[in-house]
Amino acid sequence: MNELLRPAARLLLVMSALTGVLYPAAVTGVARRLAPWPAGGSAIEANGRLVGSALVGQPFDDPGYFWGRPSATPGFPYDAASSAGSNLDRNSPALTAAVRARVAALRTADPDNAAPIPVALVPASGSGLDPHVSPAAAEYQLRRVARVRGLTQERVRRMVAEHTEGRTFGLLGEPRVNVLELNLSLDALAPEDPRAP
Repeated sequence: MNELLRPAARLLLVMSALTGVLYPAAVTGVARRLAPWPAGGSAIEANGRLVGSALVGQPFDDPGYFWGRPSATPGFPYDAASSAGSNLDRNSPALTAAVRARVAALRTADPDNAAPIPVALVPASGSGLDPHVSPAAAEYQLRRVARVRGLTQERVRRMVAEHTEGRTFGLLGEPRVNVLELNLSLDALAPEDPRAP
């Protein structure tokens, strides 16, 4: 029996060291060398403190901010430790209630906006962590954000355009707007001159 256990224990230790320590350390080292920002979690800092990641959404419900895709992660919204969709069937009363509540919140925040609500603002994202909205979803919210912040719609529209990312490699996915980065840029704005165009 010892003849079998000794080599098995040695193999376990060697493979644990190789696959559990050396390989992850090597991959992490290469990733940090070739792509330091993504390898570090795509962290975003403002005023010298960590405020989030460009890859994980955050809850915004203040009318002066752009709102992201809804999150259905269990516990609390945008919980990166438990990424998941709601898994609710389209005929589920719970899903219907959640969608109605989201539509009501959008209408309450901007009661004068009679435009159709873009679909990206109503159902939760599949991961529950989506940090982006579509340009149409940003455009829908633009008037509300401009009004609450006392900015012209054109100035806010320019900021949305500056934060709109194109398709990955020019062909994958759809154009999108990173909500956290856009909101941080809004917070960094100087007060607008009312005479500005």
